[in-house]
Amino acid sequence: MRITAADTVVTSPGRNFVTLRITTDDGLSGLGDATLNGRELAVEAYLREHVAPLLVGRDASAIEDTWQYLYRGAYWRRGPVTMAAIAAVDTALWDIKAKAAGLPLYQLLGGACRTGALAYGHASGRDVPELLDSVRAHLADGYRAIRVQSGIPGLDSVYGVAASAAGGGERYDYEPARRPAGGPARPAEEVWDTRAYLRHMPAVFEAVRAEFGPGLPLLHDGHHRMTPIQAARLGKDLEPYDLFWLEDATPGEDQSALRVIRAHTTTPLAIGEVFNSVHDYTTLLHERLIDYVRSAVTHAGGVTGMRRLLDLAAVYGVRSGMHGPTDISPVGMAAALHLDLAVHNFGIQEYMRHSPETLEVFRTSYSFTDGLLHPGELPGLGVELNEEAAARFPYRPAYLPVNRLTDGTVHDW
Repeated sequence: MRITAADTVVTSPGRNFVTLRITTDDGLSGLGDATLNGRELAVEAYLREHVAPLLVGRDASAIEDTWQYLYRGAYWRRGPVTMAAIAAVDTALWDIKAKAAGLPLYQLLGGACRTGALAYGHASGRDVPELLDSVRAHLADGYRAIRVQSGIPGLDSVYGVAASAAGGGERYDYEPARRPAGGPARPAEEVWDTRAYLRHMPAVFEAVRAEFGPGLPLLHDGHHRMTPIQAARLGKDLEPYDLFWLEDATPGEDQSALRVIRAHTTTPLAIGEVFNSVHDYTTLLHERLIDYVRSAVTHAGGVTGMRRLLDLAAVYGVRSGMHGPTDISPVGMAAALHLDLAVHNFGIQEYMRHSPETLEVFRTSYSFTDGLLHPGELPGLGVELNEEAAARFPYRPAYLPVNRLTDGTVHDW
C-alpha cells in the first residue's frame, strides 16, 4: 500500500479539532487526531506544509519506519507541535493497517487484556452541595470513579469547575477555552490563591467521603498550581481520604519537585498530560516518583509513542491514566481505548462525553457501559469523519485561561 494523499481537516463543533486523513492507492483511509488545544493551526500548518509532502509515495504499512523518519529526520525533535503531528500520522497508519487486516486495532496490539477500561468522570461544583450533586449525577450516569474539583471561597472562577461566575456562568464541560464576543481572541484571566485552595480542599474530600463512603475511587487535579512543599502538604492532608491519585500537583517541567512530594506523602501521584515523549518520564520512572502516566496518544507520538512509554512504565510498576478530556477528539479517544484494552499495565481512563455536535462530525463505535469503555469491534479505530458536518463548523480561535495570583503575577494553572 502506498500513500497517495495526506489531508488535514479543521473543524469546530463547539471546540476546535484538527484531523489528519491519510489515503492509500488501494482506497483505504485512516484518521489521526492532531489537536493541540489553543495552538491548533500550528500543528495543521506543520502537517500540511512539512509532513504531508514527505508521506506521498511511502509504504503505508511501514509504521515504525515512518515514525522514526519523521522524528529523527526533522532534526528538531520532540516538542508539542512536532509530536502531535507525528501522532496524527502514526494513528492514521495504524487505522489503515487494522482496516486492511479486517480487525479492530486492539487485536493488532496483542488482543484484549480486559473486558473494558475503567473510566473516571469530572464532578465539580462552585460549593460543596453543588459538588455532591455533581457526584450523584456522574454515578447515575454509570461512572465508578470520580474526579473531584471544587470552587474556592473568595475566588470567582476556578479552572476545572464546570460553572463559574467570571466566565458568565457557562459550563466548562465542552469548551474551557473561551472565545470573546467581539475583538481578538485572548486568554481569559482568572485570579488564583493557593493558600485558600490548600485550606479548603481537605474539607471538600471529607464531605465527599462522608456522603459516598470509602469505596468510591476519588481523583483530584492540582493543575500544576502548587510549589513542591505546598503539594507535599496537600498530599499529606488528603491521605485520610484515600485518593486514587493526586494529579499535576506541580509544573511538569520541574521533575525534581516530585522527589519532595514523594518524600512527604503516600498519596499516589499522576503527571504527564503536558509531556510529549517517553524521554520526559525517564527520571520519574527510574526513581519511582509517580504512579500513573498521563500522556495522550494525541500528544505523545501516537499509538507507537504511547505504547513505547507504557512498556517502559510497566518495568517500574507504573500504570496508565491517559489524558481524555474533550480537547482530545473522538479519533484520539478511540486510539486510547484500543491501547487501554491491550496493555497489561492499564490503570484508568479519563472520559468526558463529547458534545452532540462533535459526535455528528465524528461517528464513533466506542461505548460506555457500567463504568467501562470499550472501543468496539469495527476494523481500525472505529471512527468515521463526516466531512459535510465538519464543514458546517468553521475554526474559531479559543484559548485556555491564564491564572494570576492575588498580587497580579502570572501563575501556572
